[in-house]
Amino acid sequence: QVQLVETGGGLVQAGGSLRLSCAASGSTFRINAMEWYRQAPGKQREYVALITSDGSTNYAESAKVRFTISRDNAKNTVYLEMHSLKPEDTGVYYCNAHALPFEYWGQGTQVTVSS
Repeated sequence: QVQLVETGGGLVQAGGSLRLSCAASGSTFRINAMEWYRQAPGKQREYVALITSDGSTNYAESAKVRFTISRDNAKNTVYLEMHSLKPEDTGVYYCNAHALPFEYWGQGTQVTVSS
């Protein structure tokens, strides 16, 4: 079992920045990749970024320039730094861990970007 807890969300003005954290606990040695997703009101959950156990990263087109995913293996924590935030970045941000054959989700953290 893996437990994930996201923190760092909040209300920010357009153009501002936030850093989200996802702390993993439990059988973290099984995790081989972690991802961030987000879900805007009335929309489907969408992929934002991924980081593998060896540090390789991948981003959705919407996140490539403004967002950075990173990890601190000693703290079992993954981060998502977001800059130049836009109102369309508003949503609940979820952390996802791949620990094959299972995957785990956190409860999400709300990000609201005001115009």
